[in-house]
Amino acid sequence: MSEYPQANSARKALVLFSGGQDSTACLAWALARYAEVETIGFDYGQRHRVELDCRQTVRAELMARFPAWGAKLGEDHLLDLALLGQISSTALTEHRAIEMQANGLPNTFVPGRNLLFLTFAATLAYRRGASVLVGGMCETDFSGYPDCRDNTLKALQVALSLGLDSPMTVETPLMFITKAQTWALSESLGGAALNELIVEHTHTCYLGERTQRHSWGYGCGSCPACELRARGFQEFSESAA
Repeated sequence: MSEYPQANSARKALVLFSGGQDSTACLAWALARYAEVETIGFDYGQRHRVELDCRQTVRAELMARFPAWGAKLGEDHLLDLALLGQISSTALTEHRAIEMQANGLPNTFVPGRNLLFLTFAATLAYRRGASVLVGGMCETDFSGYPDCRDNTLKALQVALSLGLDSPMTVETPLMFITKAQTWALSESLGGAALNELIVEHTHTCYLGERTQRHSWGYGCGSCPACELRARGFQEFSESAA
C-alpha cells in the first residue's frame, strides 16, 4: 500500500506482542489507529520460546518496511513470568503430547495466562501513560480457552479500570473474525508486504518448529496452531483468487 491508515486517536496503546501472526496483526492495527504504540511480551517458560526471538525481528521489519508506522512504534518491554510456567502443567510449558483433557479443554490451555498478561500489561501501561491495551484474543477460532472470551475480557477491563482508578480500554480487534479474515485484515492494513512479513518472520507453532517452511510460514504443520494458521491462509488465498 502506498498510504497507511492515519491515526484517529491521540491515545497511547500498549500491544501484547508475542511475535505471532495474531499479535503482529494487532500491532499493525494499533499503529494505524494510535499516535504512539509500545509493545510488551512475556517469557513464561513457554515450549515455543522461539517466538520471543521473532519479536525483535518483526518489530525491525515493520519499522523498515512501514516508516510511517515505525515513527510511532515506541519501546518494547519483555517481562519474566517464569513463575507462571512453574505452576502450570500444560503442553505449552512442558514437553508432552497435545490432547484434550477430561474437562473438555485442550492441555495447551495455560490457566490464568491472559488474566496475568493483561494485569501486568495494565500495570506497565499505567506507568507509561498508555490507556489502551491491545490483545489478539479471539472467540471465532475458539480453541477452548475461557480467558479468550469477550465476556472475560470485558469483565477484566472493568476490574483493571477500577483497580487503577484510571480508565483502561482493552481492545481485541480479532475477537469475532476467523483466521482467514485475520489474513485479510493484515492485508487491508499493510498490503501484500505485511502478509509477506507475517509469513516469513512471525511464529505460531506450539512446538517451536522453525525449520519447515510452508506457504503460510514456519511450523511443524500438524499442531493445532499450525493447522489453524494453514487453514486460514488457504481460505484467504482462495477467496482472494
